[in-house]
Amino acid sequence: MCRVVRNAGMRSAAISLLSDPPRLCVWGAFLLVLQLGVAIAQESGDFCNENLDVQETEVAKLKDNTHRCTFDDLGGSVSLSWVGDGTGVILVLTTFQVPFLIMSFAQSKLYRSNDFGKTFDEITPLINNTFIRTEFGIAVGPENSGTVILTADVSGGSLNGRIFRSNNFAKSFASTNLPFYPLTQILFHHSKKDYLLVLSTTYSLWISQDFGAEWKEIHKNVCLAKWGLDDSIFFTTSVNSSCKADLGALELKRTKDLGKTFKSIRSQVYSFGLGGRFLFASVMTEQGNTRRIHVSQDHGDTWTMAQLPAVGHEQFYSILAANDDIVFMHVDEKGESGYGTIYTSDERGILYSKSLERHLYTATRGDTDFTNVTSLRGVFITSVLSEDNSIQSVITFDRGGEWSPLRKPERSTCDSTAKNKDECSLHIHASYSISQDLNVPMPPLSEPKAVGIVIAHGSVGDAISVLSPDVYISDDGGYTWSKTLRGPHHYAILDSGGIIVAIEKSVDPISVIKFSTDEGQCWSNFTFSKEPIYFTGLATEPGAKAMIVSVWGYSQSFFSRQWVSYTIDFKDLVTRPCGDSDYISWLAHSSNLADPSDGCLLGYKEQYRRLRKTSYCQNGRDYSVSKNPSTCACTLEDYLCDFGFFRVENQSECIEQPELKGHDLEFCLFGREELLITKGYRKIPGDQCTGGINPSREEKNLKAKCSSDLLQPSAIVTNAQSKVAVSQNNILVILSVVGVLLVAVVAAVLIVKKYVCGGRFLVHRYSILQQHAEATGTDSLDTSIVDVNKQTGYHDDSDEDLLD
Repeated sequence: MCRVVRNAGMRSAAISLLSDPPRLCVWGAFLLVLQLGVAIAQESGDFCNENLDVQETEVAKLKDNTHRCTFDDLGGSVSLSWVGDGTGVILVLTTFQVPFLIMSFAQSKLYRSNDFGKTFDEITPLINNTFIRTEFGIAVGPENSGTVILTADVSGGSLNGRIFRSNNFAKSFASTNLPFYPLTQILFHHSKKDYLLVLSTTYSLWISQDFGAEWKEIHKNVCLAKWGLDDSIFFTTSVNSSCKADLGALELKRTKDLGKTFKSIRSQVYSFGLGGRFLFASVMTEQGNTRRIHVSQDHGDTWTMAQLPAVGHEQFYSILAANDDIVFMHVDEKGESGYGTIYTSDERGILYSKSLERHLYTATRGDTDFTNVTSLRGVFITSVLSEDNSIQSVITFDRGGEWSPLRKPERSTCDSTAKNKDECSLHIHASYSISQDLNVPMPPLSEPKAVGIVIAHGSVGDAISVLSPDVYISDDGGYTWSKTLRGPHHYAILDSGGIIVAIEKSVDPISVIKFSTDEGQCWSNFTFSKEPIYFTGLATEPGAKAMIVSVWGYSQSFFSRQWVSYTIDFKDLVTRPCGDSDYISWLAHSSNLADPSDGCLLGYKEQYRRLRKTSYCQNGRDYSVSKNPSTCACTLEDYLCDFGFFRVENQSECIEQPELKGHDLEFCLFGREELLITKGYRKIPGDQCTGGINPSREEKNLKAKCSSDLLQPSAIVTNAQSKVAVSQNNILVILSVVGVLLVAVVAAVLIVKKYVCGGRFLVHRYSILQQHAEATGTDSLDTSIVDVNKQTGYHDDSDEDLLD
């Protein structure tokens, strides 16, 4: 079924290299040209500037490591799953379905590779040629457990399902008939491979503790279920057996003992989610027409209301990212505006500050361009909807403290759609552009092991252009960019950033793949096949550690279509392991080395050890990102404006909001009334600075109870309200004076109630905040990132996509 392709039709060619960069192409790129025997792609970014002859012996190395596999099936769809890290085991499922009269014809085939896709064996007979579901047919267990579950699509309207289980990396399978039919993909426990959870088509929740051999129904009328920390399970239940109709009336429950006992931890729930150490629930207010986010840090035993505006049925919340330090929350605007506001939390996930207005987030499909740049801490990219309804890209380097346009790449010109040629910046295409069927094959790409590298499609202008985009690369986490490829491409990162591969998007068959060994400065073309194929995707092992890439597609004749893959291994091309001299020390977030605080972000610097562009060597699978953090002295940039304060644009000082001057700052926290005594600053969550500026701050318990969930607004009592009562007792003294005082005090009450214990809170009135915080998986201080770009389930203009 698989055969190695020698690419006998490849021929050597003289190389013509142009020059037009401030940076010279590196020796590694020259050597790659020698080895590949192909022309350097002449793009409009940095160009190579030498002419070198080709060494046929080096070309042969790449040809000998190009492997072709064909799959003898009927076409349809193909899905690929990696089983373990570094194991080389890949499962490929091909499915084909076609309706025929009142019946349908369906076929699936299963293939297995144990050498990173160089060869495959068909293992369909191991599952008795059973048809495996297309949408969630393959579930892989945690880490390198070697566990795999295949969910069969049983015909005939059966109420019982069937799964195939393997605990030896898919070398063999055991068939198990289920006492239910799965509605969702089987969920593995985050660390225990034998613990499984699934929801049935009758909305019953089932659990297995022996890797699916035996199952037990633990609850009925379940709408949504998730594994929590340890062995806890959180799920919502419906009262009237209708999950959709009961939104806002669901019960949130928890079990800590795998279904033996249950505790109801929240009622009137619309939806819930998990992120970092936080449990979130969207809860209906007493009026029944608005919802509020509630937060728990102890698995639901106690709750407090997040200081965010209420949303109506036509709106939604969405958790964009969350970890143990901070939460990024999108709050939709009313109506079909297509945008909302991003808020960022304090370390408790309770007090939220306005971070970005007019954040693009479509109400119909829930598409957002919010992107976590995982190759450098603190960096996020997203899109805003301007007043003229154009879409513009913005970036933050400090976890949402400040957002700014992306810099215009050097030597670039504004595209033809720009209205103002003097005010152009780089605009990035992401999920929204893809959803609108623009010519954008991939969203932005970054990898934690490829420090500083970001690859994205974009255009230069005053807004995102509908014209065909080009590919841009940043090597410093998004501070600077350069155009690296003309036109749309598929791309992938190999060898922790040592190699970048790309394939041009085309409706015509392709046979050429592009490579760069210097972070996109120079590119080389390699013809991997004499016979072009219709391209469908690039496959690389997750984590960017491997040096192997597979090009997937299909060949097509008049009567048939056949899946085919070409797997290319660079290990014999770039053979030398990297040594100490191949790396340089790089200070992240640096702009002025002469400044002692240069590179300080969130109270500390990070000095990375990263590969030189001039080095032509293997990072290797065992490569780990080396960084040397050092703390900084605290400055005002390590603080955001506290409750009741804001920063005037382009100012560093936090000033009191005018309408609250002279009034006590009180708010409800964990059911008790708190008085905030502050100079206007609070430290950014996760900030590690020491010494320096340290503004005083105190939250004082007033020993008075209050309601923080607004389910019983009458229970909310503030100090200002008591002042009203006192004033009313003095009415008989001097009627005219008291009348004036009463009006003033009532106004104060309304202000405090509006901005402190209800309505739109104080923190929403900030203009531009210096809130330096991040939620990126590259930071050793931050873990458990949640990304809504990987959304599942229905939206229905709701906050079902809170945390997935």
